[in-house]
Parts: sequence; structure tokens; C-alpha cells
Amino acid sequence: MKRKECCTVVSQECIAKGIYSMWIAAEMIAGEAKAGQFISLFSRDGSRLLPRPISLCEIDRVQGRLRIVYRVAGAGTEEFSHLASGDRIEVLGPLGNGFPLEEVKGKRVMLMGGGIGVPPMLETARELTGEKLIVCGYRDELFLTEEFSKAGELYVATEDGSAGVKGNVMDAVHTYALDADAIFACGPAPMLRAIKAYGLEKGIPCWISMEEKMACGVGACLACVCKSTEVDDHSHVHNKRICKDGPVFKSTEIEL
Repeated sequence: MKRKECCTVVSQECIAKGIYSMWIAAEMIAGEAKAGQFISLFSRDGSRLLPRPISLCEIDRVQGRLRIVYRVAGAGTEEFSHLASGDRIEVLGPLGNGFPLEEVKGKRVMLMGGGIGVPPMLETARELTGEKLIVCGYRDELFLTEEFSKAGELYVATEDGSAGVKGNVMDAVHTYALDADAIFACGPAPMLRAIKAYGLEKGIPCWISMEEKMACGVGACLACVCKSTEVDDHSHVHNKRICKDGPVFKSTEIEL
């Protein structure tokens, strides 16, 4: 059940160029959140009415805390980057459907994250049972690799070749001859398109988390639709609402 909470910032730090990690005390939301879901953060500036959706990186249900790792991409996230311990912020969540952990229980799962699609794979990896192959793709500077190394077997790709395999996550998969029973992925559309094609070629079921600009975050405005293979029950057209029906979809459900 989604709810709006006035939350307290526990801590925040810059972990890479333009990348920030923030812990938020959000007891009610944390108690209901699942891996792969997201929250919407509201600006304290009245001129910015729409909240900013940010994926969940970690969920601490015991202490009632959430960790988000986000990139400064505009005025809203720039404002968030200046928040410090003790500051208050309005949060709506948990939102979206999350990854289907039960469907792959005990299987060998490949978790693939690219760019700012890397953070939501951390909580997903921690909650999965069975063997986990984690493939993270970066432009250059790495982040969260220490945490990922504790959650599973980590493979890295960088566009500039400064760490791991030079290239993208699919280059790492081919270089290390990785294989799995299922794939969970989050990242930009070209990456997800390549992963979908790979999964179809190899007969591996894939679940992908879509990155998209959102307005309401709850499925009312239809601003974040993607093309689906089946008719949507809500709009009666070949569309899915990423914020409400997703952000996680079986790759065969949607067109990329």
C-alpha cells in the first residue's frame, strides 16, 4: 500500500561524480517496500510540483530506513543533493511492482545494471536465493562495487576500459561466457533491448525494469506509457503504464 510520509534524512554522501547516496528514515514505507520498487520525492520548492521518482537501492526493514542512489540530472535532484542529516522531505511510496523473486527462487540468476540502473539491483541481489551473477556497466567511475561483491559474483564493464571489460554489460557476458536460468535487468533502453534479444536467442526468461520520466508516479496521467504486446486493461490499447504496471516487465510483454 503506497503512502505519503514526511521523512527525515539520516545521511547523504557523494559516492561518484554527480552520484549521491541518501539514507531516509521512512518506517511505514520501508516496512512494505520490495526489491525493484521506487519512491517519489517531493521538492520543497513550490514551483516544482511534480515529484522525482528514484529507485530503491537498499531496504532496511528493521530500522525502517531506505537507501536511494541517484544521479543529479536537473533542478529537483540538485536540490536533493544538498539535503543533510536531520532535513525533512516528503516521500510517496512504495511504488511499482518490483522484481518477481519467488519465480526464480533457487535458480541461477544474472542481475544486470547499467548506469543509474545499477542501484536497484543491489537490494534485488541481497534478497535473491540461489546463485547470483551480477554484471554492472559504468561509463567510467565505479560505485557500489564493494556492496555488490558481498551479494554475489560481480563482473564489471566500463565504456572507457578503466575497469573490468571495455564496453557494456553484454560485452562482459560474452567475455566471461556467463549463463543463467533467468535475467533481471535495469538500465537504458538500448541496453534492455540487447538483453531482451539475448534472452530470446538463448531461451532465458528476462525481467527488465524500465527507466522513464514520470509525472504522477501512480498511473493516473499516462505520461510514462510504453508499447506492450497485449492490450492494456486500463487504456484498452497496446500500452503499459511504467509507473503502475511496472517498472518491471517480462521482456516479452513490451516492445523496446
